[in-house]
Amino acid sequence: MGSQNKEFKNLKEQTEILANKGLVINDPDYAMEILLRENYFFLSGYRHVFINEGTNRFIEGTTFEELYSLFRFDRKFRNIIFKNLLIIENNVKSILSYKLSLKYGYREKEYLNPKNFTNNPAKKRQVNDLIKKMKRQIKANATQHSATMHYVQNYGYIPLWVLVKVLSFGIVGELYSILKNDDQISISEEYGLDQATFSNYIIMLSNYRNLCAHEDIVFENKTQRAIEDTKYHKLLNIPVEANEYQSGKTDIFALIIIVKQLLKSDEFLNMANEIRDAFSELHDELHSIKLDKVLSRMGFPSNWYDLTTIDNKMKVDKEDYDIEQDDLETQQEMKKSFTSDEVRREEVRFHKEAKRERREIEREYRQQERQENEIDELLNRDNKPDNRKGFF
Repeated sequence: MGSQNKEFKNLKEQTEILANKGLVINDPDYAMEILLRENYFFLSGYRHVFINEGTNRFIEGTTFEELYSLFRFDRKFRNIIFKNLLIIENNVKSILSYKLSLKYGYREKEYLNPKNFTNNPAKKRQVNDLIKKMKRQIKANATQHSATMHYVQNYGYIPLWVLVKVLSFGIVGELYSILKNDDQISISEEYGLDQATFSNYIIMLSNYRNLCAHEDIVFENKTQRAIEDTKYHKLLNIPVEANEYQSGKTDIFALIIIVKQLLKSDEFLNMANEIRDAFSELHDELHSIKLDKVLSRMGFPSNWYDLTTIDNKMKVDKEDYDIEQDDLETQQEMKKSFTSDEVRREEVRFHKEAKRERREIEREYRQQERQENEIDELLNRDNKPDNRKGFF
């Protein structure tokens, strides 16, 4: 049975549809102006946060202004994400082109040599197809893009570091996937990641880049791919059920965790501050629901902002631990040293005492010997004849 065709509805009818579902329209003219500029279909895509569970009706008291505030929040959030994805895209393209140019050369015939890529038989067709795709990009942009035109006209070739400028992030991700293992490692190590994780991140970032570029709903987007568990899941104490983290895996917060690992710390801090400000503005404009409901649908834990300082805290904790270990080792060494000193002092004291006792014994012996000599002298003197008698 075929589905019923959707009929065109004018602006007044569109506002009436929303009102019939329980949305409060305080200013019909304002609502129609917004619907004309923003599109009923796009705007109504944000209604789900405000719908009573199990029904198709808005939570009592929900206003058109609240619905539009969430729409505007997502636009602001999407733009914050998008500009930071562009930073990451440029960084990845720069690192990849530098590493490959350094190793294989900077002319097309050098860096597009099939021998530079994986020799995995299962990827042979993918390698050939991607090389052809990149050659088509070179041909198409040779006379269209200012940078490529400059090199073609002046040098007769397009170096890889210029070519990546006109390659989509998707093609760059595919290029990474067919590199030799040691080349993949060389690039992923720049971010402190293994090549499998980095490859997965590039695919997800490319998808989000396209999502942002086409003004799709981003704040509660879910991906088919899940990111691996990271230290940030554990450090933020994200709830676990059935051995699985309940957020930060396929939701938009998973993207924030990815970006955290790819941006420099000051860049991530700037992004986080902008997101926090956007949350603050939305908080002030919501009345029928709390901001926590939006955060929950995004997968953001209440302590998400700790991501801006968590690495510094880990560094400080490690330094404190190292200091404690050093102190402990020092104390142990001191204890050993103290124990050795005690032993030495005890030995010295013992020898001094023994020497003193020996001197005392020797002194007593000499004194006794003198006394005995004196007695012998007296005895000897008494036993001698008195020669003086003959003189009297």
